[in-house]
Amino acid sequence: QGGSAPRITLVADSNEAGSPRAFDPLSVLAPGMALLFLMYTVSLGGRSLLAEQREGTLARLLTSPTDAGQVLAGKMLGTFLIGLAQMTILIGGSTLLFGLRWGDPLALAPLIIAAVSAATGWGMLLAALARNPGQVSGLGMAMTLLFGLLGGSFFGSALQGPLALLGRLTPNSWGQDGFTRLAQGGALPDLLPILAALLAMAGVLLIVAIFIFRRK
Repeated sequence: QGGSAPRITLVADSNEAGSPRAFDPLSVLAPGMALLFLMYTVSLGGRSLLAEQREGTLARLLTSPTDAGQVLAGKMLGTFLIGLAQMTILIGGSTLLFGLRWGDPLALAPLIIAAVSAATGWGMLLAALARNPGQVSGLGMAMTLLFGLLGGSFFGSALQGPLALLGRLTPNSWGQDGFTRLAQGGALPDLLPILAALLAMAGVLLIVAIFIFRRK
């Protein structure tokens, strides 16, 4: 028995240079931080809408054939483009400067668009509920931190247990799952449930925000 071959063989994973591949904590934390900063950006996107309401320009705008839903959708589009640019710059910069690998680009692009859409929906809902720009700042910061906690942005992965159900109401949780699947070698078909959930979240939030905005 002592001279027999070992039953277990250890094989070290190596990169192209032949040295062991080191664990990079930034690859785990970067997606969570990107989603956290995204929520903060879109939470402030509705401040201009409330500022126009306070200054009277929104009332003059609504006297035109422009519908209230069109006004909110236009603000949502502007906020969406800002969030999309932020995510694109962050991912591109981390790839060039730190060599991070975010996964298949053909799957990464739809994930970014869906995550930004869902986050923008929450930002517009916040703008519809708030009464003044100051409330948007305070509630936006609280929403950013709460969603970051429930969605696992601070830990690099979604929470477990009962809090995980609440986390599913946040773009952070779905986005974190999507980036994790891409990091594990996933492709676009693997992200279809996540993309559907994020786009559905964006659509529902936009409808609710338009309804509240029209009532106000």
